Amino acid sequence: MTLFDLPLDRLREYRSDAAEPEDFDAFWARTLGEAREHELDARFERVATGLSTVEVHDVTFAGFGGHPVKGWFVVPAGATGPLPVVVEFIGYGGGRGLAHSHLLWASAGFAHFVMDTRGQGSGWAPGDTADPVGSAPAFPGFMTRGVEDPETYYYRRVYTDAVRAVEAARSHPLADAARTAVTGVSQGGGITIAVSGLVRDLAAVAPDVPFLCDFPRATTVTDRTPYREIGNYLKTHRGRTDRVRRTLSYFDGVHFAARATAPALFSTALEDLTCPPSTVFAAFNAYAHEDKAIEVYDFNDHEGGEAFQQAAQLRWLPERLRAR
Repeated sequence: MTLFDLPLDRLREYRSDAAEPEDFDAFWARTLGEAREHELDARFERVATGLSTVEVHDVTFAGFGGHPVKGWFVVPAGATGPLPVVVEFIGYGGGRGLAHSHLLWASAGFAHFVMDTRGQGSGWAPGDTADPVGSAPAFPGFMTRGVEDPETYYYRRVYTDAVRAVEAARSHPLADAARTAVTGVSQGGGITIAVSGLVRDLAAVAPDVPFLCDFPRATTVTDRTPYREIGNYLKTHRGRTDRVRRTLSYFDGVHFAARATAPALFSTALEDLTCPPSTVFAAFNAYAHEDKAIEVYDFNDHEGGEAFQQAAQLRWLPERLRAR
């Protein structure tokens, strides 16, 4: 593979022309307000895993519509708290998986909350959260479920679940709510950026090769899924492009980034055909907090930095989550 997107010097200056809806803030204030009409009802049940260095809790909390959402809460064994909290969101098609898959942040001394993604969890890691909301005909995958109206779009439910996941993580007695970070890879990175604009008092944000950013460019510059799901839908449903683009504008990471209030560490890969670097830089360049950095992996595809990026996060995050 060769470099296919803008040169790096132009990426550092690139700005998306994605149009922001006039009622963007009102839409999300109403959406979250409706979710909070339901009790959070966060329940943490200790589970046996055979691990001796961490303690794991099976979590259930009320997300969008009061629907039950699952998660894992992992802490160092014997921790007394309060602990800084890392809330993690999962990549496209995956679920929360098995508890012993999530050891990094607890091993670093943090409380770690992993949110299951509703309706997903059969692609590469198992999930346990249903999406009880149906939709009109959609292209296989999740990108076009309810895509002709922001009220019914799938990611309205997911982003709301993610905000509620932060609230659930902070509700645990071991959690230090003032030291909360959010992170995720790919779809998880896109959800991370959305949460950065919806939760105003985060301590740090770490989106890794994020998805769900700069939809106008993403849907035209790459033909790789999941973005291609949108093109395939419009290929069949001719004449609905403007309607779909309007819906996507309420979920574009660029607009959430412009509202962010916490330090951020992004990453991108210059050969990434799944989440093209220009779409990542669109969110990074729009990101409102002045304390921001981006790791660039020159010759990587969507795998990005993998363990190298985790090492960068392990160097960066403790400074942002020290006692405040």
